[in-house]
Amino acid sequence: MAPVQPRAKKTPRTWDSLNQSLPSWILDYLQTSGFEQPTPVQKSTLDLFRGNKDVVVEAVTGSGKTLAYLIPVVEKLLRGDEAAKRHHVQGIIIAPTRELAQQIYNVCVSLIKFHPQSAEQLQHDRDEKRTITSEPVVYPQLLVGGTTKAAEDLSAFLRLSPNLLIGTPGRLAELLASPYVKAPASTFEVLVMDEADRLLDLGFSQELNRILGYLPKQRRTGLFSASLSDAVERLVTVGLLYPHRITVRVRNLKDGGEIQERKTPMSLQMSYLITPASQKIPALCQILEKLNPRPARSIVFFSTCFAVKYFAKVLHSVLPEGFSVVSLHGKLEPQVREKNFERFVNSTSPSILLTTDIAARGLDIPQVDLVVQHDPPTDTKVFIHRCGRAGRAGRRGLAVVLLQPGREEGYLQLLEVRQTPCTPLERPEIVLSEEKAKEISTKVRKQAITDREVYQLAQRAFVSWARSYIEHQASSIFRISDLDWVDLAHGYGLVELPKMPEIKGKNIDRSLGLGIDVEAIPFKDKLREEKRLEELEKWKKEKAARVASQQENGERAGQKRKTNEAWSEKQDAEELKVARREKKRKRKEAERASKMTEREREEHMKLEDMIELVRKQNEEKARQEAEERRKERVLGGDGKTFGAFGKGGGSGGGVMTKKKMVVGEEDSDEEEFGGFDD
Repeated sequence: MAPVQPRAKKTPRTWDSLNQSLPSWILDYLQTSGFEQPTPVQKSTLDLFRGNKDVVVEAVTGSGKTLAYLIPVVEKLLRGDEAAKRHHVQGIIIAPTRELAQQIYNVCVSLIKFHPQSAEQLQHDRDEKRTITSEPVVYPQLLVGGTTKAAEDLSAFLRLSPNLLIGTPGRLAELLASPYVKAPASTFEVLVMDEADRLLDLGFSQELNRILGYLPKQRRTGLFSASLSDAVERLVTVGLLYPHRITVRVRNLKDGGEIQERKTPMSLQMSYLITPASQKIPALCQILEKLNPRPARSIVFFSTCFAVKYFAKVLHSVLPEGFSVVSLHGKLEPQVREKNFERFVNSTSPSILLTTDIAARGLDIPQVDLVVQHDPPTDTKVFIHRCGRAGRAGRRGLAVVLLQPGREEGYLQLLEVRQTPCTPLERPEIVLSEEKAKEISTKVRKQAITDREVYQLAQRAFVSWARSYIEHQASSIFRISDLDWVDLAHGYGLVELPKMPEIKGKNIDRSLGLGIDVEAIPFKDKLREEKRLEELEKWKKEKAARVASQQENGERAGQKRKTNEAWSEKQDAEELKVARREKKRKRKEAERASKMTEREREEHMKLEDMIELVRKQNEEKARQEAEERRKERVLGGDGKTFGAFGKGGGSGGGVMTKKKMVVGEEDSDEEEFGGFDD
């Protein structure tokens, strides 16, 4: 037998191993920034994009895509023998959100500061006209809405004559529409669309088409997307010329040597914790307190803006000492959003960012060690992007999703089918108790009792959360009818349950047994309290006058419908309401389906099939448990006999697991369930 030849070692990835060597000033930047070697996506993209090829790049979260396109863009703008003409644009980078555009701009500025000629231009007074140099330089301009007006951006463009524009689609399209802004084929070099799928999800297709219309077809284009949907593919067809496709996946060996594709970096641990709604905040506090080492930066995701606003106001009283809280959501003014984001990124002490899905994609926040999802996302595809805020660039991270016991546990099976399996949270060990939950709920409730603003905010946050829960895509798993409203109210620290159609007809004490007079809760602001009392007195007088008028006319105040209405008529009316709601739901579903592409329709049908399978498995499990309880009652509690039935129940669980594995094999198509951001 011939001797076994030793396997040749793989060539290590180094910056020197690229097809074309990088300029010395770029290598200085990489070394100073601590980038010792290129990531797989950087190695693949740099070799092609620097070589005048159009590229379509899809890679896992935290893989370093920003530098993968910034280095080629900067090199292309510096390649010429002379500087760009005044008011001529050479490169454009499009991002879906202000925060991501700002982040790209900051990285770009930090990079070109190592280029002597460009660094000298960056020191120019931005209020004065910039002198055009004879040598090529890179001078970027940030274009985002909210912070400046379009006219101010145009004025800055005419004064500074930047050759690289970085911004959001709307503001870029406005600037390019000006006749003073030129992008001819003779000078325009490169276009980059970052988070292309997110650009289309947010409805920027019209702005993208306008931007493409202003640019020459002879250009280099890079498209970076978390997933290649039909809409992204159409954008590729229209905007790119013979593109090279780059897909980077992460694989690891499961037990038994089986190769498993992952949609997250190996440095990220994704876990779940089953806990009642009233114990979610206590669980969050324990994770922050027990995690070792203490997380430098943590992100907690909520489903609505009002929930973020509310918990940002009350959590300071229950969190472990040493943590500061920052909020970020879509209802904040642009200047406040930018200020809060910078405050979180630049914080030197342990900080917690409370946010919505606005921070779920694209943002590369350094040193994020922990992500906690207080509410699972409405769109299941967003789950992976939320988790991806931690464990970036090789740094270890933990992502935990909090699920309520019962039907919500089926969400784990759905995630496994989507190739994003979660494991139970074992470290740190979380020990929950009703006493601790009651203590934290009382602390939060005290703030609402002493300030009516907190009370009103809690009511709006709870109602907005209920609305988002109803709109969840996996509606057979997240069912509003299965919720424990009293437990949820304690989880939010409510003084009373708000009036909601979802709890109408249920035998629920809206006062939660607390007996608090909510009308007597004052505003801390004395002026607001005086105004409230005046309006309350006015309302009481108007109501008394209205009641007196009704009594004079022989009418009873607040007269209800006749109580002797036939039961059958009430039942018919209720059934008619249900039928109308179902008809309305089907009509909306049909309208949404009519707007889908063929591929999106197939993906939607697969999702519905998966949800239906999970629902059947849950029903079968519930039926088996009910059967076991019935047998236990019939047998009179015989431990030995019941143990046999318990074993049978375990076997039933095994059957369910087997079905789940089959589904995973059938639906493990990468294109259907892929998708990552940088």
